Amino acid sequence: MMSSKLVLVEGLPGFGKTTTARLVHDILTEMNIKSQLFLEGDLEHPADYDGVAYFNEYELNALLVAHEKFKDVLSHLIIKQGDHYFLEYRKIKSEYGSSFPDDLLQDVVKYDIYELSLDQNRKLITDKWKTFAENVSTNSDTFIFDCCFIQNPVTMGMIKHDAKKDDIVSYVKELANIVEPLNPLLIYVEQSDLNHSFKKAVKERPKEWSEGFIEYYTNQGYGENHSYQGLEGTLEVLKARQELEREIVDVVKINKVKVDNSCYQLNEYKVVLAGILSKYFKAKDEL
Repeated sequence: MMSSKLVLVEGLPGFGKTTTARLVHDILTEMNIKSQLFLEGDLEHPADYDGVAYFNEYELNALLVAHEKFKDVLSHLIIKQGDHYFLEYRKIKSEYGSSFPDDLLQDVVKYDIYELSLDQNRKLITDKWKTFAENVSTNSDTFIFDCCFIQNPVTMGMIKHDAKKDDIVSYVKELANIVEPLNPLLIYVEQSDLNHSFKKAVKERPKEWSEGFIEYYTNQGYGENHSYQGLEGTLEVLKARQELEREIVDVVKINKVKVDNSCYQLNEYKVVLAGILSKYFKAKDEL
């Protein structure tokens, strides 16, 4: 069997997705397999968008008129594709700092690809995945993606828009079909106690993270429609998300394995992951 060229790491917040993705990268490196790791929020992600706004011509012209002072700067930074325009605003903000003012940033963020309708988002994201799959088909590297395969479609579909389950499931299935030629491996990270794991994450992470997360999960889409509030309401949304994600894992037709990370014992967990990866990869010195 051909080695996987793509490892997809998924699971709920606080379950250890990023830790798992890093361990997968370490294990593959130890097997002399060249891999590229892309974590959540990576501005150079080859199959996803982070901090990118999307405009039609009318929307872009309105932005340039509203911020005339920055028209020349923005015009040079806009990426035109067909009849639409992309602006990598997080990269720009990082580079320009305070010279890219907050009021301009706020107007740009309204057009973030993850603020669009589910249909618009799905079209842009699936196109990006298609380009990725085509570009890496002849690349010998293995790519490791942290939480953009299931989490992002579910977040957009369920958390943000409270869309029909079938529409969310079909979104992920479409991504699975796109990457099928790469013989992907999905590693779904589980925990035995969702409440404990998420509350642990809330305690360990910055207050701004938990406040933003709770607001996002309860003030729109599924959470708002079910009148969920606060930390306990967020946990109810997460339980529903977990149920949906497990169903998705069961139906996607790619190599997949569920792994329990409840013990938080890094060395033992790495051994488990190494055993899983050995079934899908051969160390280079064994070839």
